[in-house]
Amino acid sequence: ELLASKSAKVAAILDENPNQDLSYFLRDISPDTETFELVLRFCHGFEPQISTENVIPIIGLADYLEMTEAHCRNNLLRRALIFFEQEVLPSWNETIKALRVADDFLQQAVQLGLVDACFRSLIEKAVADPHLLGAPMKNLSCDEDSEDADDAYRPNARRKLFVIDWKSEDLTVLSLQLFDAIIRSMNQHGVPPEFVASSVCQYTKRWVLSSTVGDETVSIYKRKTQRDVLEAVEKLLPYERGLVPCTLLFEMLRYAIVLEASSDCRTGFEIRIGKQLDQATVRDLLIPSQGYAKEVQYDIECLRRILRNFCGSYSPSSQFPGYMKVAELIEKFLAEIAADIDLKMNTFLSIVEMSAEVHTVTQRNSDGIYMAIDIYFHKHRYLTESEREQVCRVLDCRKLSLEACEHAARNERLPLRLHIRDTITREVALFPDDKMIVKEEMDEEEEEEVVAEDEAMVIKEMKIMSNKVMELERECLVMRKELQKSCSLQQHNNHNDKNKQKNEKPSMWKEMKRKFGCITSIHDCNCQVKKKKVHP
Repeated sequence: ELLASKSAKVAAILDENPNQDLSYFLRDISPDTETFELVLRFCHGFEPQISTENVIPIIGLADYLEMTEAHCRNNLLRRALIFFEQEVLPSWNETIKALRVADDFLQQAVQLGLVDACFRSLIEKAVADPHLLGAPMKNLSCDEDSEDADDAYRPNARRKLFVIDWKSEDLTVLSLQLFDAIIRSMNQHGVPPEFVASSVCQYTKRWVLSSTVGDETVSIYKRKTQRDVLEAVEKLLPYERGLVPCTLLFEMLRYAIVLEASSDCRTGFEIRIGKQLDQATVRDLLIPSQGYAKEVQYDIECLRRILRNFCGSYSPSSQFPGYMKVAELIEKFLAEIAADIDLKMNTFLSIVEMSAEVHTVTQRNSDGIYMAIDIYFHKHRYLTESEREQVCRVLDCRKLSLEACEHAARNERLPLRLHIRDTITREVALFPDDKMIVKEEMDEEEEEEVVAEDEAMVIKEMKIMSNKVMELERECLVMRKELQKSCSLQQHNNHNDKNKQKNEKPSMWKEMKRKFGCITSIHDCNCQVKKKKVHP
């Protein structure tokens, strides 16, 4: 009778059948025993002890029992709703605490509009002060932007003094279903994305990243829960560059791979990483492959997809510094994994090819690739000559610096064919005007053609030199004959008179001496000096 005095539903049941056993009816009530005892105490005239933690269960039970004002004045439903509106909704912390309890009565709380009321309250407060969601994630590449964001949404000191719950509760205590719904609503209502991303990352750290990746002791149920959280978080994270640190995105990707998340989830993380790959570190790229083999290998296909996303997101002209950073990053990654004794040649070769592709865009020298190859050969001495040639085939010797060329010339670990190519490359660098053309990949037939062309050119030059020597010999023979003829003419001319000597033409030998500039003005053959007679 006491319960019927407060509950319209119980009163209606007893009116139909006064002897009705209420145990079957009360068995269908979902709230816990503490809430039901509180309702019974209220029916006995005690003041209800309503709090943030029990207000939503009380409202749900009072609504189910129809404890309304129409049945009894100052009834429990009205008193619980007043407490909810005046004590819970105005406070960020109290609203989150109430929502946390609502998980056990979520369907009824949604039907009564309690969840929507909590969402509206939280969204209004987040729009007014996004710092309630937590500080934005620090990103080295976006320091200036984050400082601007702090200035734009920093609450004033006066507000801090009068807000009791300044140390705010975060949304990480909520269930995944509630957290997903509230974050989507905040995105729709214009809450700054850097603060939303910060809250999402905190949620991920709490429910997924806090456990050790690949821990085999984790139960199947927990693994499924973590996988569900990761797949939901990936959809909530913004795609804008710099809102989430690249290292944290790589960590999420590793967990997604280990937990066997959906391909869409892994692809989403890869796309976000690709947009800011220039901010990554070498450790970030060390993504182990999830195969059946126990060797330490690396997920090359994942790295290739990330690199493809980076190249597809930016053009070389607009992001040339980023391309340079990525090229340097791949070189360091190569040098890091080259020392791994268990690293397969095909795996290493795939990464070398990726590095070479980036180098074609940046026009960067190949010294880093050469150093990584040298380290790999040093740690893998069992490689055959043909295998070494296969690895070195990707190396562009034309892009090596002079120091690297000198080192390669003395490097006994390199294959012999690379030594030949390196020698030709250094000659091209020293004599840029030569017409020698060195192709990037030169097989044996091409090398033989080059040698044959060089031999033909040398033979041709030798023939030209031989012809010149023969011509000079003929000229010398003519000159010798002229010299002999000149001597005989000189003896004959000593007996002639001066008039004949004056009219006589100069000899061919003197003419040739004049052409070569060997006759001075004193001995000019065209000038005859008359001696004056000296009178005794």
